[in-house]
Amino acid sequence: MNISVAVVDDEPLIRSGLRAIIDAEPDLTVVGEAGDGAEVLPLVRRTGADVVLMDVRMPALDGIQATRLLLDALDPAPRVLVVTTFENDDYVYDALRAGASGFLLKRTPPDDIIAAIRTVAGSESLLFPEAIRTLALAHADDHPRLGLDQYDLTDREQEVLRLMAKGLSNAEIAGELVLGVQTIKTHVANLLNKLGARDRTQAVILAYESGFVPLR
Repeated sequence: MNISVAVVDDEPLIRSGLRAIIDAEPDLTVVGEAGDGAEVLPLVRRTGADVVLMDVRMPALDGIQATRLLLDALDPAPRVLVVTTFENDDYVYDALRAGASGFLLKRTPPDDIIAAIRTVAGSESLLFPEAIRTLALAHADDHPRLGLDQYDLTDREQEVLRLMAKGLSNAEIAGELVLGVQTIKTHVANLLNKLGARDRTQAVILAYESGFVPLR
């Protein structure tokens, strides 16, 4: 599968560096660049990018607002991977809650950037699960805990959600529960639908914020 990528950052040097890293891979292609979040929606509409590398802080429209705009306007929408300088940036958690599938630090080694793009494009495992848990813990008091009872998850779906929060892929969950991978894919699809979550990241954040999966 060839993965098309859009690079969005207000620093030309960052854009050119990411383009060089991505275009060096046979299965990845940069299909467009933008210097601000306000340019993202027309860029993705024009290019059909599968993944957007989105700078979280930009002058006119930041990465959080641009992510919301993309996900509201497009169906299917691309996966968004926010890029930030600081791991504990409050903007990062807000971007994940807005629908981004993961985040990268600007100092991330090239091989890890490539692996992250492939991970979010494949959508069958959680990117950097421990980092997401740490961010959720830091924001534990920011959101009311409502529980997951209203979502009527089956016992099996609850098991799958707990294992997703640990960062297990569909294949790893299948091995843990001694079930077929296709069965796990069905459970994942069902629980995402019930939770109203776009992907695993949003489901896991909801699991943390509700208290369903303990943070400590």
